[in-house]
Amino acid sequence: MGIRTTVSGPPKSQFDVFRIASQQRIEGAASRAVHREGRRAVSDIRTAMQSARLGRLGKAIDSTSDLDKGRVHRRGRSSFSVSSAVHLRTRSERTIGAIESYTAGAEISPRRGRWLWFATDEIPKLTGSGKRKFRLTPELYRKNGLEAKIGPLVFVRSVNGSPLLVVKNATVNQGGKPRSAKSRLKKGGLPKGQRAKDFIVAFVGIPRTARAARIDVPAMMESARQRLPETFNQEMRKG
Repeated sequence: MGIRTTVSGPPKSQFDVFRIASQQRIEGAASRAVHREGRRAVSDIRTAMQSARLGRLGKAIDSTSDLDKGRVHRRGRSSFSVSSAVHLRTRSERTIGAIESYTAGAEISPRRGRWLWFATDEIPKLTGSGKRKFRLTPELYRKNGLEAKIGPLVFVRSVNGSPLLVVKNATVNQGGKPRSAKSRLKKGGLPKGQRAKDFIVAFVGIPRTARAARIDVPAMMESARQRLPETFNQEMRKG
């Protein structure tokens, strides 16, 4: 004696519809999760740079994701991948070099000549205007007309042998205001509010300097990676 049973259920086409809908829901949640964490990583990096007093340097950092590009990388029927990347959106060598040094550390050596020159508090720290402001160097000092406004640079050695660039017969603010050096008047007189000074130290030279990393980007990226599972679950619950 035998028993025959028949199990009935929805047709295969309905299972296919369910499978496809589930796959799309999972892909969508994953795409949104990696997109969110990429944007959050950028925000964390920018905030850290502001806290480290790096000005607007963080604006050069951005992220892009497969969600931005409207794509999912599929492998077969059920396997897929989506990603988000944090990147620099500038080609400026100056900006790229600054970000690399502040995030990975760097040893800075002079590109031309023997010395790295740093402006003292007697002269302006920056030169230029608007967005085109640059750290003042002896080359820019001469190029931007500061020899006429303050005086020509003269190379000397300090008592300990360190290289200096000084300006002779300059004037400084009577009240001690920093970065106020000016040249004498054409007939040798003093500008209003200034007092005479035999010489001022305009630049101090060093052979090289090391810059320690101030922003731990790998740690922030690892935090984003660890948050991904919960962010994915949040996106799945949104449905």
